Amino acid sequence: MDQYCLSEKYKLCISHSFAAYSVEKGGVEMKRWLIIGLLFVCSLGVVLYGVKASDRGFFLPEKLAGVKIVVDPGHGGMDGGASVDEVIESNITLSISHELKKKLEKKGAIVVMTREKNGDAIAEHAPSEKFGTNRERKFADLKLRESIVIEEDPDLFVSVHVNAIPDSKWRGAQVFYHPDGNPSGEVLANSIQMSIRNTLKNTDREALSIKGVYLLKKVPMPSVLVETGFISNPEERGLLVDPAYQAKVADSIVEGIIQYYDLEER
Repeated sequence: MDQYCLSEKYKLCISHSFAAYSVEKGGVEMKRWLIIGLLFVCSLGVVLYGVKASDRGFFLPEKLAGVKIVVDPGHGGMDGGASVDEVIESNITLSISHELKKKLEKKGAIVVMTREKNGDAIAEHAPSEKFGTNRERKFADLKLRESIVIEEDPDLFVSVHVNAIPDSKWRGAQVFYHPDGNPSGEVLANSIQMSIRNTLKNTDREALSIKGVYLLKKVPMPSVLVETGFISNPEERGLLVDPAYQAKVADSIVEGIIQYYDLEER
């Protein structure tokens, strides 16, 4: 066999080898992309199943997304509100309000508090102000809270308080609205009251109109005052200082606000 024939056979052999290599390489690349595609589809399926099963909020906006709410923890500082022994209203209202703020924000709301510390609103926002009497300071504090609400211009205003009367037998949370205030205030009050009844299951009280609450009279948006219970009742007093019960009260207010917006959308 001459040199030319050997050379041609060598070329042919190389050509066959290269073709076989190309086919094999193409097959590996195709398999690799098929595996990648399969993994992607499986991963997407797992995510969609998880969302469907437990977290539809992954794609949907929160129920109170964008809703602005001013939360007003009643009293504070020298004005402790109602008290029995060492149990003081202003401490309870602040604790419940912090819980309320946290839970509202989890639902997408924007929350502003008139006070976030143990002092009154004056101590927090205008500490240099001086007053001749406690009465003057208390009125100035109410005016300041009114100014905060007006300036923030929220969608809702919620003032948190604790009730007390001389007769210890009375108990139960109750929501109030102003009869001459924003007409939706009554709807909001009824929604929160119904939620309190369903969640706490320890009162059959109904929402009531009241004229004597300064802030409910002065602010223009739907507004309510929530009396979260009676510290003059020994059993309820024990509940009101319990962080777990405070969180439950906050839950009931949040759910009431959600129900209010559900009604408004119908």
